[in-house]
Amino acid sequence: MYSPASALVVKVGGSLFDRVDPLLALFREAGRPVLIVPGGGKFADLVRRLDVSEDAAHWMAIAGMEQFSWYIASHGIPATSAIALPAEVTVLLPYCALRQADPLPHSWDVTSDTIAAWVAHELSADLLLLKSVDGIHHRRRFLARIEDPGLTSDDVDPAFIRFLFAHNLPARVVNGRHDDRVRGALRDEAVLGTLVDPRS
Repeated sequence: MYSPASALVVKVGGSLFDRVDPLLALFREAGRPVLIVPGGGKFADLVRRLDVSEDAAHWMAIAGMEQFSWYIASHGIPATSAIALPAEVTVLLPYCALRQADPLPHSWDVTSDTIAAWVAHELSADLLLLKSVDGIHHRRRFLARIEDPGLTSDDVDPAFIRFLFAHNLPARVVNGRHDDRVRGALRDEAVLGTLVDPRS
């Protein structure tokens, strides 16, 4: 699925806030253009605790993603608000792009997982989700491969798998706390994780 020369959209989960430096080193080492889509993390978790409308929560959570973007950018990589293939490792500032396109439902069913999938679809790029779990589980069972568009899991947002199948977009979910797995995924090597493959 991956080619070292091909552009890659990488969602960096908010739970990996403490892993930004080592992850950026791995992205640079991979030698391919990487567009980082940040998770919402602690910023989005705060929004979940507020009594606000779904519209307000949607944009506040995306603003939370943008805060994480700036934190990632503070480690010495460029930031962009353009949905475009990068020439180097770059982090997306998602708020303005999503306000302009507004492509997704305003619901907690949609989080940075599905937003990253939308970005990858727009760019016809490969998609890698880095989280603090080994992959996607269903009813406590780890799944190395998903071929069922109706499957649900607490490890990704409820809209994510449906979006991938609706747009024929493959993706991998890998634990971003293991450098060897991230390095392997960036090189298209077999690593522990989950492949969601609508094309199979």
